[in-house]
Amino acid sequence: MIYNLCRRLKNEIEVRKTLSQLRQEIKDSTNKEMVISWLLKDGLDLSHFLQNDDAKTRKNAALLIGDLNLSSYADNLFQAYEKEKTLFVKEAYLRAMQHMDITPFLPQLKEHLQALSETETTSENKKHMEKELHALTDLILSANEDQIHSFRDGKNTFHCLFRTNSLFPEITEKQMNTSETSTSRLGVRISTKNIRHLLNIRTWNELLFQIPGMISCGPEPEVLGKTIASSSLLDFLFKSHDGSFPFYFRLGVKNKMALKDRSIFTQKIASSIEKYSHRKLINSTSNYEFEIRLIERKDGNYYLFLKLYTIDDHRFDYRKEYIPTSIKPVNAALLVQLAKDYMKPDAQILDPFCGVGTMLIERQKVIKGNTSYGIDHSPEAIEKAIINTNLADQIIHYVNKDCFAFAHEYPFDEIFTEMPYATGQKSENDIYEIYKNFFPMAKRLLRPEGTIIMYTRNHEYVKKLCTKCNFQIIKQYKITEKPETWLIILR
Repeated sequence: MIYNLCRRLKNEIEVRKTLSQLRQEIKDSTNKEMVISWLLKDGLDLSHFLQNDDAKTRKNAALLIGDLNLSSYADNLFQAYEKEKTLFVKEAYLRAMQHMDITPFLPQLKEHLQALSETETTSENKKHMEKELHALTDLILSANEDQIHSFRDGKNTFHCLFRTNSLFPEITEKQMNTSETSTSRLGVRISTKNIRHLLNIRTWNELLFQIPGMISCGPEPEVLGKTIASSSLLDFLFKSHDGSFPFYFRLGVKNKMALKDRSIFTQKIASSIEKYSHRKLINSTSNYEFEIRLIERKDGNYYLFLKLYTIDDHRFDYRKEYIPTSIKPVNAALLVQLAKDYMKPDAQILDPFCGVGTMLIERQKVIKGNTSYGIDHSPEAIEKAIINTNLADQIIHYVNKDCFAFAHEYPFDEIFTEMPYATGQKSENDIYEIYKNFFPMAKRLLRPEGTIIMYTRNHEYVKKLCTKCNFQIIKQYKITEKPETWLIILR
């Protein structure tokens, strides 16, 4: 198939269609390598098609060059872009150059961006001019990473929403050590001039800002854009960042629209924001510095929030490796905070289903243990756990073994673990068998006064089976509603 398409292209048979078919075929990386090899061997110059009389052929040729990442064509693409008169083709040249060295063309590209920004749009050219603007912006940004702004506290009062587990916002609130907070199922609201001292709290999921004049709005794209651009957002960005305008944003819209309708809705809002901010705020799909979050209310209007990507979050830098079933570090951090009154310092700790080590690492960050062991039947998980633990600068002993066959020369004070749950690889019957074997194993490996702290999706199995080995539930917390999960503490 690839050979036939390449021969057709060389013989210029249905060129537009052939270029399009080749683009479809090279989505398979093997086919992509075959096409590149054939082009080198046969010496076919694709830049020839950038001069074709048919506009769609020029577009397809540019996009094929970009798909193949043929960097030697950068100069041809730039020259074709400068000569192009057909609006819908111009974006294709820019997208094709996205991963190429465009340093020699940067001054001219910036001039094009400035001129295009100042050009009046009409109903006929608006769509294609906006696409060209965004492609130019992304291309220039990708070559000028130093343009990204850096965050500073300044003297702003920040109105923040720390998103948390909806059932336990008070866990995060308590760690803030201030009375200037309020909680809801969304999380913890706080107004502060010093945001950085709150960033190390490990139990928040996401930090959002509320901007005066940008709290809520009706659902019309034009009105939304005008509300956002005329709020205190520009002043907030300028005062809290080093550097000057423009700033680059993306939109995150949460509503009940179908995906296609939401995409059109989002594009209209982005266009409106650019217009009313006089392009001090520019929509970028790949080099954005902040996200404007729009959440639909029950009445059809929208809550408006800001999420900054200029604030670095280093809390979980150690967690470089994971597997599909790995617990999120922020969730493990919450479990530790809930269970810490049942943990003792200098304990001997075991996680018999340790995965990539997250539970043990997070526990150690709050209450120092003595010796920690992690057991897992997966060699991949153990290898990744070792990497994460080294990055966390901790010492945990990992064993690649079925935990039910594990033995140790002295008993443990505590089992701290996330229990396995039914997946494509494990049926509900398999999980029940694990729980049946777990409590006898725990009794064998724990001291008589030892503690089990487990995160589970199978609350009923725990209640049914724990008493057979003389374990009693002394505390339990529902962590999530869907799926229903629990933190259960037993002795």
